[in-house]
Order: sequence, then structure tokens, then C-alpha cells
Amino acid sequence: MRSIRIALCQINPTVGDIEGNTEKIFSFIEKAKAKDAQIVVFPELALTGYTPEDLLFYPSFINKTQESLNEIVKRVKDFIVILGIPVKKEDLFNGAVLLCQEKIIDFYYKIYLPNYSVFDEMRYFKSGKKLSIYEYDGILFGVNICEDIFHPSLPSLIQAAYGAELIVNISASPFYVGKYEKKLRMLQTRAYDLGVYIVYLNMVGGQDEIVFDGRSVVISPNGEILTTGKAFEEDLIVVTLDMEDVTRVRMREPKIRWEEVFEQPEIIKIPLKRKDLTHKEEFAGSFIKLSEEEEIFKALVTGLKDYVKKNGFSGVCIGLSGGIDSSTVALIAVEALGKDKVKGVFMPSRYTSKESRQDVYKLVENLEIELIEISIDEIFEEYLKRLSDIFKGLPEDTTEENIQSRIRGNLLMALSNKFGWLVVTTGNKSEMSVGYATLYGDMAGGFGVLKDVYKTQVYKVARYASYGRIPERVFIKPPSAELKPNQTDQDTLPPYEVLDEILKLHIEKCMGEEEIVEQGFDKETVRKVLRMVKKAEFKRRQSPPGIKISSVSLGKDWRFPITNKFGG
Repeated sequence: MRSIRIALCQINPTVGDIEGNTEKIFSFIEKAKAKDAQIVVFPELALTGYTPEDLLFYPSFINKTQESLNEIVKRVKDFIVILGIPVKKEDLFNGAVLLCQEKIIDFYYKIYLPNYSVFDEMRYFKSGKKLSIYEYDGILFGVNICEDIFHPSLPSLIQAAYGAELIVNISASPFYVGKYEKKLRMLQTRAYDLGVYIVYLNMVGGQDEIVFDGRSVVISPNGEILTTGKAFEEDLIVVTLDMEDVTRVRMREPKIRWEEVFEQPEIIKIPLKRKDLTHKEEFAGSFIKLSEEEEIFKALVTGLKDYVKKNGFSGVCIGLSGGIDSSTVALIAVEALGKDKVKGVFMPSRYTSKESRQDVYKLVENLEIELIEISIDEIFEEYLKRLSDIFKGLPEDTTEENIQSRIRGNLLMALSNKFGWLVVTTGNKSEMSVGYATLYGDMAGGFGVLKDVYKTQVYKVARYASYGRIPERVFIKPPSAELKPNQTDQDTLPPYEVLDEILKLHIEKCMGEEEIVEQGFDKETVRKVLRMVKKAEFKRRQSPPGIKISSVSLGKDWRFPITNKFGG
């Protein structure tokens, strides 16, 4: 039987930790060898982590990568390894290196360099121009990288048209809600149209603002999903592919027979014979759809866990108010880090309700985390006393509200400094979009878990993940900052069900005022919301990084001038 066994190493590398990533690669190579894998595949830029950004400008970084590659080469003998690395030749390339018998067989350079959303690859890399096909004991396969597979012509069509029966795509494709299903449809279409197996390997783990969800996939020449990797977890997926299936499909449906119109790729022969397979690896199962709430929750847990772990924090502290946002962040933190690494900080004032106090204490009891209580009333009173002469004759307004928030931010940062805890902010995308947050107050901290999660989504994620741990009253009471008597968020903002829909149209659909009004929203409400979004740009520039879960986050996806007179 013309069969081949492939191991997809769905790993979670750390950017810049070349030594640690190398050890992880060695570990997965040994696991793959134990499964009799003939081709062992690693993700895009697996050796450096994705994306190294301006580390790529430093010759010492590139040299260290090359040194580690030389060590990996020595470990690769009677099998093939495909590994993503930056390659410095006449220029810098985003490359895949093929290794076999302690030698470098070839380099493939990524052709399509994404330069949108969180991607900035044209800043660092030159586009590849060369196509190759690899012959492994009578089996022909092609290799390409991430964005390359998204294009229907180069390089996959050319590789398949000139005989490739298998396309291996190594990827570092960041997560956002709904993307995976779109990607699956594209990969199934590509496999069916070309009549090839597609082995798509994606990275997993958190890196600053972005999260990689893994969920690698193997697709048959008929476009069927044969197996998928775990979601948001490291995984080793081993599959045995019958290459005669390609022949059968292409004879019945020769869709690419007439596509040989380009210059023929170089065919590179790999000097290695395939060994007989002692057992057949069973497929792990097909695609299992996750709900939106489950996807978001897993992404947030992964992003926070890796941000804390990879940056060496001893734990996190969270300002708890008794509201849905801080309760949800605490729940995510416990899931990500364990209860012993999560500290709740309750900082009541004269405006804190009895119900909020009860809800905070019930939450920490349910989550089994330590709670620190520090009243801010005396500190607030001292502020008012010190400012009384200057503010004499002026009415109270948001100034006094923001003073309370900034006292709390100051206390949280003091705890962070003293104990090495990361302060996790609790503001959501709805609030950050319209500036309903206090600079140097509730925005103070190192990481924003909910920064890209709309308020309505926060409720859904909390309901999905709570299992009774978040007190029921938190879900039903009106949201409030509790910075003045009888305050609710809706004193300042439209209902979140309305606000979030307006924000989605503006942020993710690039609609202006007139277009949003045409969707059925009140003109004055839309005008107010867009004015708030524009006015808050200076705040967002100073906010901590947060986890991207939407197609357009308020981080690298969002690049607006602070000084801006366009009305929209």
C-alpha cells in the first residue's frame, strides 16, 4: 500500500525562548518517532514563536536560531521533519525547512505575506518565489505556509497540478470567533478542488494580545475532515494516509489536469525509503463545533494563562466589585491559573451596596480564593479635604467619581509591586469603546482579559462557565460603577443590547453614522455613541494589552489618530 504516516506537532512555543522551544521540538520528535511517524511537522515559526516582531532585526537573534537549527538537524535521521523558522539568505524569509538524514534538504519561503489585522509580515520578510515538490519514495508532496493555502492559485494549485498528492501547510493562525468554521470550509474546498490530502497544522497558545487555537486538521481528497487536533491545547496528531485515494479521486474527477500552464516546480528527491508501517493509526474523529461562549471562554483562559506563565508572574490580583465583569474575570483566572494564584481585592466605599458586598464574599467563597478588603473611604475623604479649597463653590461631578476609581487603581498597583502579582483589569469592549472607564483608575493594570469582549458577550460567557459559582444576583442586577448614589451604567450609556450592536457595526463593519441609522437605530443615540468612541481614543492608547477574540479588536486591529476631525 502506498501509505504515509504523518505526525502533526501542535505545540505552544514562547516567543524568543529559542532554547526552550528547541527542547519542546526535541520532545515532540521523540513522541512522533515512538508512533513510527515518517514525516514530523511543526508550525510556522515554531522555533522562534510567532511573531518575534522586531527581534527579527537583531543579527544575534537570527544567529541563535541558526545554532538551534544545527542542533535539531543532528537529531533527524531516518525520517523527515518540516519546521517553521526565519531564514536569512540574501534577505530574511518566513521559511519552512525540510530535514532528513542529518541534512537540510530544502527551504520553502512563504509567498503570501499577510499585512492586515495583527499581521505585519511585510515589515520583516521578503516574499518567496520558488516552488518545489518533494518526492519521498514515490510519493509527491508540497509544503507551504499559512496564508499561502488561502489563495486558490499559487502555490497549492501549481504543486498539485505537477503531481503533489499531499499539501502540508504549517500555520500560526490567530483565533477570533467564527474564523475556524470559515477556515475549515476553505480547506475542504481546496482539498476537493485539487484532489489532494491537506494536512493543516496550526500553532496553539497565547502571545500577548493574540491566541492560537490549534485545531489542526487533516482533510481527504474528497474534502472530508478525517481528524482534528484539540482546541486551545497542545496535541500530537498522528495519521496514516492511503495515497491511492488521491489516484482514485483524480481519475474520476480530473479537475486539475489542464492546469499545467506554469513553469514546472523543481522536484527534489528525498534520499529515504519508507519503512513498512507496523500498525495503522486510527483517525481521532471529525470536527466538533464549539459554541461561541465556549470558544471565547477557552480563548480567554489560554490567553491569560500564557501571559502570566510566559512573563513570569507569581499570580494575579483582581479588583472585585460584585459586578459581572470582575466576577467573570475572577472565574477565568481561577480556570487559567488555579485558585492559589488568584487574589481578589475588595475596596468598598460609602457608595458600595450591601448586595455588592454579599456578592463579592459569595463569589470568593465559591471560587475558594483569598480576599483582601481595603476600604477607600478614609483615603477618599482625605482627597476631598485636600481639594476642598480649590474646588470651593463647584458642584460634584465625574471628578469625584474618578478619584475613587484612581484610589482603587493605586491600591491594586501597590499590591502588584509588593507581591509581584499581575493586576488584571476588568473593563470590557463596550466600555473601552466609548471611554466608560477611568484612566489610571479601573484601567490601571497589566492585562485586560475582557478588552475585546462586549458586555452582552460577557454575560453569555459567564453564564456558560459559571456552574453556580457566580452568584445569581450578579446576572440580574443593573450594572453600576457605584461611584455615586443610585448610579447605573444606563445613566450614561444606551442599553448594552443597543450599544453593542451599534459598536459592532461601527468597529467591525466600518459603518458611519448614516449607515448605522439605516439599520434601524435612533439617530441621536448613534451620534452620541460614535462621538464617545472618537473622544476615547486617547484612553485606549494607554490601556493595557488584552486578548483578541473578534475580527477587529481594540489593539493592533484598531489604528485611529487621536487628533481627528472627521465626523464619520
